[in-house]
Amino acid sequence: MQPIVIVLILVIQFYRYLLIAAAIFSWLVAFDVVNMRSRAVATIGDFLYRITEPALGPIRRRLPNLGGLDISPIILFFLLLLIEMYLERYVLPFVP
Repeated sequence: MQPIVIVLILVIQFYRYLLIAAAIFSWLVAFDVVNMRSRAVATIGDFLYRITEPALGPIRRRLPNLGGLDISPIILFFLLLLIEMYLERYVLPFVP
């Protein structure tokens, strides 16, 4: 049972890194640093969007309009961090 919890923690950590990558990528696209017409850049952007949007979409729907400021990645990042900390401190020590 303990390896399952460890794998779950690793998946959460990896998803947090993908979330950071998606946020940085969106800034690079918004400031026209990278060109979305490039096939490689478009593929990376599509991958990051498809991976992060299922978790970010429900958070965005519940947040009020903040005038172009999207804080849903920050909220999701801290939610994932809280879940990870809970698993490490309260679940992992008690799992055989």
